[in-house]
Order: sequence, then structure tokens, then C-alpha cells
Amino acid sequence: EDVLTLAYDDPIGDLYLRRDPTSIFLAAQALMPIQHKYGLFPRIIGKGDNARRLMELLLRMRSEVAADEKPATSRRGMMPSTTIESLIIIDREVDMATPLLTQLTYEGLIDEMFGIRNNQAEIDTSIIGQAPGQQPKAQSGAPQQQGLKRKIQLDSTDKLYDQLRDANFAIVGPLLNKVARRLAGEYESRHGAKSTSELREFVNKLPGYQAEQQSLKTHTNLTEEALKHTQTDIFNRVLEVQQNLVSGSDPSSQHDTIEELIARDLPLITILRLLCLESTISGGLRPKDLDNFKRLILHGYGFQHLLTLHNLEKMGLLVARTAANPFYIPVGGGGSASESKITNYNALRKSLRLIVDEVNEQDPNDIAYVYSGYAPLSVRLVQSIIQKQHLLTLIRGPSAASDTPSSATQGWQGFEDVLKSVRGDTFNRIQKGDEAAVKARHMLMGSGKEKTVLVMFLGGITRTEIAAL
Repeated sequence: EDVLTLAYDDPIGDLYLRRDPTSIFLAAQALMPIQHKYGLFPRIIGKGDNARRLMELLLRMRSEVAADEKPATSRRGMMPSTTIESLIIIDREVDMATPLLTQLTYEGLIDEMFGIRNNQAEIDTSIIGQAPGQQPKAQSGAPQQQGLKRKIQLDSTDKLYDQLRDANFAIVGPLLNKVARRLAGEYESRHGAKSTSELREFVNKLPGYQAEQQSLKTHTNLTEEALKHTQTDIFNRVLEVQQNLVSGSDPSSQHDTIEELIARDLPLITILRLLCLESTISGGLRPKDLDNFKRLILHGYGFQHLLTLHNLEKMGLLVARTAANPFYIPVGGGGSASESKITNYNALRKSLRLIVDEVNEQDPNDIAYVYSGYAPLSVRLVQSIIQKQHLLTLIRGPSAASDTPSSATQGWQGFEDVLKSVRGDTFNRIQKGDEAAVKARHMLMGSGKEKTVLVMFLGGITRTEIAAL
């Protein structure tokens, strides 16, 4: 209910491979009507080169609107919003590691396995069965029956899905069990109906029970299928490599496992995600290791992937770790030369507490639960603006957060040094309207109303990051 998307097909390819700014323009076009309806974003805060371009484009569009206004209204123009506190823009490029990780929330795992598009997923009917009231059609052969797909709606109109979507997959089974027991108890209550009015009340609730029971059946079947996937040796080996890489283990210690996974003919996308994750976090692979993996990929998956490897290198996702490389991070993670060119995860792991060892998945008190111990850097950056006290308490202890403001109006205050380790430009721009008009409105309306913060991810966002937000 609080997520808007442009449903753009390939923003990462356009922005970071082809350097096509179309998606920046479309994002600005989508944000301008919000300013027209609710007023100017009083403050635009962001991180990343493309995020800055989006901010500058918004300012340019605002000036064009002002130039087109009639002289009688031009002095007043658009005024800062009274319902929106600020707009936060995060460029996907500042945190490329997070989308390379396997999503571990219920919604994220469904997206990994089946793909979710426009809040719909196409699932094989052998997994979730036919749609309610639909009879299976006679088929000439079993293989054809196996290939039938059914679209299911995955949004907040399904109350059960709304409860499950942001939960870590580890606790989805117990949650479904709890719902099943509740439904069984409510359905059995019909035997206790003694009067006509009680029976009528049950009959009125019956369609709701049946819809909830159908939803329970669908999500139970999906969970069973996901369990088969997550309990395989392959899934756990891949997850282990990912968690070792993000926790700061020696990357070369994972190479034997990756080579074994290539030999076992895993899908190429899985292998490339692991290699790109290592390259992103470590500032590249050693040239000898990179050449070896390229050779294994070309021999195992075909020489047509020369172009794939070239594109990944062009985007800075799979590069060699050499001093001449602009993505180079010195051993130990220090150095200021690379501050604006690459996100230094080695430095940020401690300064933003990206790794949380003890995670309560049942009743989470930190966003790290979505990846079972890893907090997405992109969401940590948002927290450094709007949840300063929580984040500083997590990093330095309770005493550090006592006098620190938690309002987005303070921008990046308190985290300026940390941002030097994050790729791209940093900005904090205030938009003002006509002072006399603003003061008059302030006197009439006051300022006690709760305000909204908009967060814009330019270049795409994972469903797990949405859950963390």
C-alpha cells in the first residue's frame, strides 16, 4: 500500500551498462506530480551520482513550471509540502552487493524461485493446484499437464500474504501452522451455535473463511516447494559462500567451493552472482583467479558468454584487483583515493554495523533479519537519516545516541565520515517557496502534523530491501 513502482524493465542495464539516462527522466516525471499535488519536497537528500542527476532534474523541472506560470501566480509558485518531510534518493550503484545476495524473506524467496511481476507470479499447477472452481482439463499426456501455469495475485488484499511477505522464511512454517489452527477452531465453532442469530452470523462469515482457507492452501503449497529448494545441498553451499563473503572472510577461501559449483553445472546466473559479489565487496578478484574463472565459465557454459563477461566488467561488477583499476581497494580496506569510485564494504562493515551476529527472526529488532545477519547497506543509509538514534545505539552503544536528532531534516548529520566510504556524490538540498506565503500558511495550519518521508531507489530495489524499510 505504501510502495510505488515504475515497473521499468531494465534500469540497471540502462543506467550502468548503456549509460542511458531515460530512467532518470522517467523517475523525475513520476515525482513531479507528487510535488504538484502535495507541494515541494522541503528537503532532497541522496547518495550517488545518478541520484544527484535526478535531484538536479527535479530542480530544473520546477523552474520550468515556474516559468510557465501566469504573472499573477508566479510569485506564489509551489510551496514546500506540509505532509512530506523529505525525499531520500538512493542510487542503486552505491550498493550493488545487496541485490546479488539470495533474498531470505518469504516474498523475496518466491521472487527468486518463480519471479514476481506486477504483484503476480506464474506458478505450475502441479505445485498450487487449479484455481478455485476450475476443473482440470483433460490432457493427452502427463508432460503437457505438468507445464500448465496459473497466475496468483500477491499483494496486501490477501491478508495472509500480507502477514507472511516480510517475514524471514525460517518462521513462515510456524506462522502458517498458527493460522491453520485458528481457522480450524473458528470453523468448528459452528457446532456451538445454539440460536438462529448465531448460525446466521457464522453463515455470513463463511465466504471469508473459505477465501482464507484457499489462501492458506496456496501459501502452504508454496512454502513446501520453497522448503524443498532451501533444504538442498546446493542452496546451502551457495548461501554459505555468500555469508562468508559479506562477513569479511578471505575471498580466496571460497574459490574451491565456487569451482565445485561450476563443475556441478549450476545455472550460470548463480555462479556470476557469487563472483560479482566477491568482486563488489573486495574491490575485484586477483587477476590470476579472475582469468581462471573466466576460462572455466567459457569452457563450461559456452563462448557466447564472452560478451556477458565483458558487460559485467564494463559495469564494474566483475573486475581484476589491480592498482591501475579504478575499482581497486588496497589490502586492509584503507585509503582515500578510492572513496568516490567504489563502495568500501570492508570499512562500512564496522562503521554501519552491516553484520549482526545475533538476529531474532521471530521478533526482529533490526533490519539484519531479512538476510539472516546481514543488514543491506542501502537501507542502513536510509536509517542514518531517519533513524539516527537507533543506528548509533546499535553501532556505539546506548550512550552515543542520547542527544542525536532522529528527524530527516538533519540530513546526513553524524555520518559524514562514514559516507566517504560510499560510492558517489552526497547531497542535501533544501527547497523553499515564497517566505511570506510560507509564514502565513504556518500560522494558519501549525506544524504538529505527522509527516511522510519518501524513499526513492534509482536503478531498482529488491523485495527484501522493501521488507527492511
